[in-house]
Amino acid sequence: MANPSTRQELAEYGKRQLGAPVLEINVADEQVEDLLDDAIILYQDRHMEGVELMYLKHKITQDFLDATRARGDDLSIGITTSTGTTNITGVGTTSFVFEENQNFIQIPDAVIGIERVFKLDNRAISTNMFNINYQLFLNDVYFFSSMELLSYVNVKKYLEDLDFILHPDKAIRWNRRQNRLYLDVDASSMQAGDHLIIRCYRMLDPNDFPKVYNDRFIKRYFTALLKKQWGQNMMKFQGVKLPGGVELNGRQMYEDGVSEIQAIEEKMNNEFELPPLDMIG
Repeated sequence: MANPSTRQELAEYGKRQLGAPVLEINVADEQVEDLLDDAIILYQDRHMEGVELMYLKHKITQDFLDATRARGDDLSIGITTSTGTTNITGVGTTSFVFEENQNFIQIPDAVIGIERVFKLDNRAISTNMFNINYQLFLNDVYFFSSMELLSYVNVKKYLEDLDFILHPDKAIRWNRRQNRLYLDVDASSMQAGDHLIIRCYRMLDPNDFPKVYNDRFIKRYFTALLKKQWGQNMMKFQGVKLPGGVELNGRQMYEDGVSEIQAIEEKMNNEFELPPLDMIG
């Protein structure tokens, strides 16, 4: 099938590209499964269409707050409590003790990147009738002819800057290999029932979105990986002649696969990978 929608169909597509069923592709099924995983993992990690922008909601529970406040007001990183000694030149031996809380939010495995956690409140300086946005719409924007759009935009930008200074975004720390989201905030600023809105990127699961198997990059990259593995398996038969004078050249096949993989990865980096954002500040 030219449009694979399952792992098996993608595996058969790659073998046909290398000559099956006319030729016997000397790659074990276990190796094919590994190559499929490698191709999908790279697609999800680096390809712009391998992830989706998501907003996850997490509810703060009383148990979470109780565990947080048991040791202190801050949510801090860590797993264990340790003690130790160290020598400082000219001072002698100094003892130190550090404590690290185990309070964190467990993040799903499919999440590969977290951009930010939205504020626990949306006060915009105040949340009642005296809210500046409310008063602005009530007194000025209602009469559209009495206020220029440019003035309105400038006022909104000023309010956003003021709100950012008074209520900055929550500091977070996250590592993909841990799947733990730590919040560097004062626990007293949170209440049970509050919600965190987490802006993140989640991997596309091919089982839920079978069109992933038909992606042009996936098909080409998997075929190149398959060629490289085939050549590596056949290297030990270098110079062996088959009936009819055909000579096996596993090393050449391996080198061709390596060069194709490099070209595909380079093209993906230039065309299909999201550029890194500059750090400003």
